Amino acid sequence: MPEDTFDERTAQTYEAKWPELFDPAVVDPVVRFLTDLAGPGGAALELGIGTGRIALPLSRRGVRVHGIELSRAMAARLRTEPGAEDIPVTIGDFATTQVGTAFTLAYLVRNTITNLTTQDEQVECFRTVAAQLEPGGCFVIEVYVPELRRLPPGQTVHPFTVTPDHLGFEEYDVASQIAVSHHYWVVDGRLETRSTPHRYVWPAELDLMARLAGMTLRERWAGWKREPFTSDSRSHVSVWEKAP
Repeated sequence: MPEDTFDERTAQTYEAKWPELFDPAVVDPVVRFLTDLAGPGGAALELGIGTGRIALPLSRRGVRVHGIELSRAMAARLRTEPGAEDIPVTIGDFATTQVGTAFTLAYLVRNTITNLTTQDEQVECFRTVAAQLEPGGCFVIEVYVPELRRLPPGQTVHPFTVTPDHLGFEEYDVASQIAVSHHYWVVDGRLETRSTPHRYVWPAELDLMARLAGMTLRERWAGWKREPFTSDSRSHVSVWEKAP
């Protein structure tokens, strides 16, 4: 089972550390995209539901949301939010945990697929999701494109966030396909640090994982507003469909 790195302090300060993620300008396009895919009265499964940043507004749109979450602290934080009583959450590893078979949509946002740090775990995640989707159901992943082109020869680290309150650096090991994210924040006048390993994964590799699970690529965009995906895109939103 993956290591739970989202402790009580992380759960309580999550929004303070990533305030931009809670901006309606960021959240609303995600919710519209997912609502369209779920369909009227649809049921959605969120893998790594966290504190409900996406699940809560999606539920308010009439989509029945069920979450899987490894961190009990994050799930407890979700429970304090209005509307959380309508969203059941199962504690477990989303690579293997199954909660039903009638979902029209399953989704992973904000690079969460990389929390599975082996290829086997990522492949198993696709299989587990496919087993819970209705025929014709969709699996959506939002994840960054590995930025190896930004590394000069001989270097392994590049900054991805530099603000007065948050410094972020990615440290790549190309042999193992692992990137360690190092974060430094100032929260309430206090310095906090966090380093976590992630298995970066290429779009074509994800497509193959989907095929192994009986799903095919339906669409791929550079973002939630359906911007075209190009060779210069730094992230992608991909949708795979289970065979009818």
